[in-house]
Amino acid sequence: MRVLYLGDIVGRSGRDAVCARLPDLRASLTADMVVACGENAAHGFGITARICQDLYDAGVDVITTGNHAWDQREIISHIGGDPRLLRPANYPPGTPGHTRALVTDGRGRRLLVVQVMGRLFMDPLDDPFAVVLREIATAPLGGPPGRGADVILVDMHAEATSEKMAMAHHLDGKVSMVLGSHTHVPTADGQILPGGTACQTDAGMCGDYDSVIGMIKEPATLRFTRKMPTERLQPAGGPATICGVLIETDDTTGLATRIQPLRVGGRLAETSPAV
Repeated sequence: MRVLYLGDIVGRSGRDAVCARLPDLRASLTADMVVACGENAAHGFGITARICQDLYDAGVDVITTGNHAWDQREIISHIGGDPRLLRPANYPPGTPGHTRALVTDGRGRRLLVVQVMGRLFMDPLDDPFAVVLREIATAPLGGPPGRGADVILVDMHAEATSEKMAMAHHLDGKVSMVLGSHTHVPTADGQILPGGTACQTDAGMCGDYDSVIGMIKEPATLRFTRKMPTERLQPAGGPATICGVLIETDDTTGLATRIQPLRVGGRLAETSPAV
């Protein structure tokens, strides 16, 4: 299976670029499934039901969120009814929303998507290392027909690259891929671990890189230079770079055989996976 994962979609610039270019990207990369982090899609903070539908219409199969999941209040009443929109699984019991999605591609292969959120420099949620094992046990990699998953993607939404890499080693051989989100900067450490799990500590963002992690640079910079409150941060509106990774898996084992970065459009140097 070929899975295209897109990093955090930031603001109108990011979502317009994804919606415009994803159909052609999905076709040219022959991606079987597309997963995207959408927690910053609504003006940089949260996501709405309408934006979810726009992303689905463009070819996204599953949307993950993160610590900004609840910034748009309308999503609280919507998220429980959308099985393809996930929130981190290690929020406390009773939090609305789905913690995992099991979706099927055109050949009947099952992809399990799970998201957990890190705790280092983040909110003190439940232990993501324990929670993720519980989540993947619902459809283990290579499990019995009708119960197991052919491919498992874990979105590790975290601030610290160390915590993301630790999660990848924690799950090596148990899942197909562990991909980092949240920091909006594409890392250069894409690799396949000894047990066959692909990982990259951050896929980057889909947004305007002439910015401070997607936000208009002047007020964002003033927060550092003056250490005083400034105007509310607004997403930058220039041309977006679409950042992500393409992972190929073995149909027999479900483990990764290749991981390649994707960067197209905008300011960053372009790189496209070989097909």
